[in-house]
Amino acid sequence: MARGKKHTPEQIVGLLRQIEVAVANGKTTPAACRESGITEQTYYRWRKEFGGLQVDQARRLKELEQENAKLKRLVAELSLDKLVLKDIASGNF
Repeated sequence: MARGKKHTPEQIVGLLRQIEVAVANGKTTPAACRESGITEQTYYRWRKEFGGLQVDQARRLKELEQENAKLKRLVAELSLDKLVLKDIASGNF
């Protein structure tokens, strides 16, 4: 798997379930991760973030995280614009 390759939330939830089934059937976690094409570290990171979520919940979580990041950028830009306008209004330019 190429570094930085993105998986959709649906794929992540599917891989987590696949690994959980393999472990329940007697495989070790590292072996199940290798078969799924991910590292054990990725598995635990994904499990921490997506563990217990349904596919639609995982998708919504990602959408909300993206929306939150966009809103944070907007707030930062507007705060900077406000600061610039304040400086211009007070003659500090």
